[in-house]
Amino acid sequence: MTQPLALVLYEKLLPGTQLVNRLQDLNYRVQVVSDPATLVETAQQAGPMLVLADLESTGNVCAAIALLKKTSATSHLPVIAFSSDGATALQNEAKDAGATLIVSEGAILTHLPQFLEQALLVE
Repeated sequence: MTQPLALVLYEKLLPGTQLVNRLQDLNYRVQVVSDPATLVETAQQAGPMLVLADLESTGNVCAAIALLKKTSATSHLPVIAFSSDGATALQNEAKDAGATLIVSEGAILTHLPQFLEQALLVE
């Protein structure tokens, strides 16, 4: 069986690389996206199962999430957005942009299997 693909948008080494390693431990293939402006194009080409995005990356991550959700070929993709605990404004913006889940950096690694399960639930 083919491993599912996760796109991970991050810039900071921690928790980005830890998240990539944890996803690989959970048998996901991972493709890293470093520029929010290329998120939609990468998602269209790669065909991921889900997207994980660090809201505090350089560039407008929330605008990239909104475009991902407005594009017919990628609108179905669940998005798990994460940020530091104090980034309430960014978290609210990500919710408005259409992120499926918004979680803290501290929680994402600890509870990743549960977040993946919740994000991938078919409504």
